[in-house]
Amino acid sequence: MGTTDKLQKICKYLYRSGRHLACIALLLLTPGYAMAATTTATPEVATLTFGIVPQQSAGKLARLWTPVFEQLSANTGYRIEFKTAPDIPEFERRLAAGEYDLAYMNPYHYTTFHQQPGYQAFAKAKDKKLKGIVVVRADSPYREMAELANQTLAFPAPAAFAASIVTRSYLQKHSIQFEAEYVSSHDSVYRSVAKGLYPAGGGVMRTFNNLEDVISEQLRILWVSPGYTPHAFAAHPRLDRSMVYTIQSAMVKLDQTETGRTLLENLKLKGISPASDSEWDDIRALNLHLLDDLINPAP
Repeated sequence: MGTTDKLQKICKYLYRSGRHLACIALLLLTPGYAMAATTTATPEVATLTFGIVPQQSAGKLARLWTPVFEQLSANTGYRIEFKTAPDIPEFERRLAAGEYDLAYMNPYHYTTFHQQPGYQAFAKAKDKKLKGIVVVRADSPYREMAELANQTLAFPAPAAFAASIVTRSYLQKHSIQFEAEYVSSHDSVYRSVAKGLYPAGGGVMRTFNNLEDVISEQLRILWVSPGYTPHAFAAHPRLDRSMVYTIQSAMVKLDQTETGRTLLENLKLKGISPASDSEWDDIRALNLHLLDDLINPAP
């Protein structure tokens, strides 16, 4: 392989990993190559996977998030691809394996997978606190959480933070006996309760507000939890800092255009603001350990 071929190969690698400036410096500092590079080297656009927690069906998430990523791709120059998982436990396994370059994850997921493999929060929903809810059918006789005693209740997954962890903790703290059944997603909870398969189930306000009217009109919110720091937008540590900053800036600026505001409204978000790791200390204070086996597997 000639010198030119080797340099092009190295430059393509640097571009894929987001180190654009390093690629340019390499070309400029190589004697006799700078001029040739401008005419022969066409670095590939970096492709990044953005994993979205599967609170809803993959089809619905794709419809909501793909236009956002197309806009971000246009604004950053990176190719940002929508990804999710069949259910929340599989999403957790993929986070533990570091499969996503970027991810939108619940606050407990973030505090867990910040430890290993080291995802770093860079943004969160603007002016928002995450609140769990419990829904019942609109015609349900239940008016108080205590009336759910000795019932089987629907939840998305064991480590779904506001929809499952917070709600279960409230029930346990108030000595309300119940059985938990996990049905894979928030939408599955809502649909199951609407059909009368369970007397009540856990969710969050954002996904409830994203429901089709034909489902939401059959439901009533029985209980709303206190608020916590919301889901994190986080980056895998393999990404270059300049790349993460570029993406963060583009996301924060979405609400500055009519197109961006429409995309955010579809997600039931007012906007996106920069964030730092310490903002999730309220979640760490809960001292949860449900996913320790994923980040510290037994030998």
